[in-house]
Amino acid sequence: MAIQIKTKDELDKAIQNGKVIVDFWATWCGPCIMMGEKIESELLPKAPDVKIAKINVDEAPELAAEFGILSIPALFCFVDGKKRAEFIGVTDVSDLLAALQ
Repeated sequence: MAIQIKTKDELDKAIQNGKVIVDFWATWCGPCIMMGEKIESELLPKAPDVKIAKINVDEAPELAAEFGILSIPALFCFVDGKKRAEFIGVTDVSDLLAALQ
């Protein structure tokens, strides 16, 4: 399940419980589109309980700045509000799943 995040409050609520991947991306970013497709077609069928919190860096620059985003896609894995891992660039789905365990 993917949700669009635009504010810090929305993000805090999204990562509070369960397994969440925060995906910093942009519409003009080819690797971001590729990563989004991998998440939809490969990750979610294997782990339907994972929430995907998508943050468009052009629409939420303050969140991108808070996380120190310099390159996208940037993926942060959270379990019950605690950051487990972060990845920059197109990432293998098995690495994302391992970080959520």
